[in-house]
Amino acid sequence: MSVNVNRSVSDQFYRYKMPRLIAKVEGKGNGIKTVIVNMVDVAKALNRPPTYPTKFFGCELGAQTQFDTKNDRYIVNGSHEANKLQDMLDGFIRKFVLCPECDNPETDLHVNPKKQTIGNSCKACGYRGMLDTRHKLCTFILKNPPESTDSGSASVKKEKEKKNRKKDKENGSGSGEAGNHDNFDAPEAVDRDDEDEDWAEETTEEAQRRRMEEISDHAKNLTLSEDLEKPLEERVNLFYNFVKQRKENGTIHSADKEILAEAERLDVKAMGPLILSELLFNENIRDQIKKYMRHFLRFCHNNKKAQKYLLGGFECVVKLHKVQLLPRVPIILKDLYDADLLEEDVIFAWAEKVSKKYVSKELAKEIHAKAAPFVKWLKEAEEESEGSEEDNEEEDENVEVVYSPSARKLKMETVKADTPEKEEDDIDIDAI
Repeated sequence: MSVNVNRSVSDQFYRYKMPRLIAKVEGKGNGIKTVIVNMVDVAKALNRPPTYPTKFFGCELGAQTQFDTKNDRYIVNGSHEANKLQDMLDGFIRKFVLCPECDNPETDLHVNPKKQTIGNSCKACGYRGMLDTRHKLCTFILKNPPESTDSGSASVKKEKEKKNRKKDKENGSGSGEAGNHDNFDAPEAVDRDDEDEDWAEETTEEAQRRRMEEISDHAKNLTLSEDLEKPLEERVNLFYNFVKQRKENGTIHSADKEILAEAERLDVKAMGPLILSELLFNENIRDQIKKYMRHFLRFCHNNKKAQKYLLGGFECVVKLHKVQLLPRVPIILKDLYDADLLEEDVIFAWAEKVSKKYVSKELAKEIHAKAAPFVKWLKEAEEESEGSEEDNEEEDENVEVVYSPSARKLKMETVKADTPEKEEDDIDIDAI
């Protein structure tokens, strides 16, 4: 989806467009960072190096920035929303892109590191002036001026001259300038043969297949960027329809990897178990847990957030089949636990608080009341396991390794703790 470069202009036919910023948050804790996925395309539309707007974000947010030009990764430290960065980009465009006279973005920057000045020239209205260098980004621009386009303009001029010489030859006007360069121009017949040969190569089946693959790859990338720009609700609906289609086609059993990849593509992996529960579970949930265990494990393994969504989906299924499933809540929870889809910590945290996020508060209380025996059993089992570990440690302390010269192997003998012998009763001489 594209937006106007100057977003204060609401005309939908405004000729100067740029793609909307796509931001992706990566990492956790102190290492969290925001990757601007399409910064290269945005900078190209603004006719500025991609490092300039990225550094501008860092200056405005007081955050460090990282540039990986080889892999086209432009990073701002911290977690930042795409809408916030888009609004901030408008400030960059007003200060460093738009012409102050005509508000058109057809401007070039002219950096003079010696004089520490940054000039601005507009191709649309001919304006020439100087930028205010008080902004922190100007220091970065002075140290990293944009690449010179002199060589590019020179090559364009040469191409134009070459075309003009060819036109003069065709018209028979042999000017002196054209005559001097006859040795450098290839005959027209050769050029046409080359073009025919190139065209013949491009029409082969292999070339057609290669072009179709390139088109499909570009289409995939375009779809990916468009889908990521959509709100969370629309992305969840896309994932829901994707899984539903696999179920209706009968390919759901072998599509576990494909389903996970689609969830990651739409950035809804944590919510995957909630969607899968709605589509794959009914009153026969116990059998279906075994049947689709592999699908759920791809989402829930070592992912506590996904496990919380699985419990939410479980509550929704109980709501739909209350009569059959409500009495069997503790058994179903044990099945989910035995299948390694739920961890103890997640179950304990869920049991402590009754939530009305997925079902009514009354039903949620009933579900928690039915689950109480299972939660109690789980806590007792955990305490017993901890106690048995302590007993095993004490037993290990009382085990002694005995080496016997006649034996071929080491023997383990349990050494009993020394107990004080009972003192013999004193004999009363008078009683004899």
